[in-house]
Amino acid sequence: MPLLVFTDLDGTLLSHEDYDWRAALPALTRLKTIGAGVIMASSKTAPEIEVLQQETGLSDWPAIVENGAGLLDKRDNARAQHDDYARLRAELDSLPDALRKFFRGFGDMSVSQIAEVTGLAEASATLAARRRFSEPGTWSGATKELETFQAHLKARGIFAREGGRFLTLSFGKTKADQMARIITRYTPHNTVALGDAPNDIEMLQAADFGIIVANPHRTPLPLLKGEDTGRVLRTDRSGPEGWNEAMLSLLARLHL
Repeated sequence: MPLLVFTDLDGTLLSHEDYDWRAALPALTRLKTIGAGVIMASSKTAPEIEVLQQETGLSDWPAIVENGAGLLDKRDNARAQHDDYARLRAELDSLPDALRKFFRGFGDMSVSQIAEVTGLAEASATLAARRRFSEPGTWSGATKELETFQAHLKARGIFAREGGRFLTLSFGKTKADQMARIITRYTPHNTVALGDAPNDIEMLQAADFGIIVANPHRTPLPLLKGEDTGRVLRTDRSGPEGWNEAMLSLLARLHL
């Protein structure tokens, strides 16, 4: 395999505004032509990603779901994996009320409310609510309170990671953890990771090439190791437009 691509979704392969991916179609088509693999890596649930895989023609590949807390993999029957969600919600609800009140997770919302905060249609929001490993949500407290919140969670074995839209809680597995597992299986000649948010940094750093996709809706990621040598790149355009442009440029650089 010449190349294995790991990509974040919201704000990266998918437009931040309307979740559309079609601006990346030229690069996706080229990747398929050369026999490259494309692995979706997102905080989205397995049911959400299955729909996107079907739309983009990527259903033959595994996917990293719920921010790395789970893996959608037909070969390994991912649906048999142990569910962490009920335990995660129980630990979250055991926090002091003074901290718990600032975090509003998907489990605290109706499907209509999830649709409102995500911009998803209700059918898609229903899939987003079907969580098994992690809990995304919004934080309304101050930075100092967030640090205390995270410390309480860590004492319970729970980690909070900031994504493009939400603060996501899980029991510690990351996108990079699942990425390593998939690389071992496929042994590609090169790997590339694309992302736009802090929860993508480990994945960007673990790949042979990292591409930071511009996101005008959040503070840019800090300077990463490898940017000075060209191993890590940044796009000027956001979402699938930036994704497409950067991938076609990298394919030309690698003579693919």
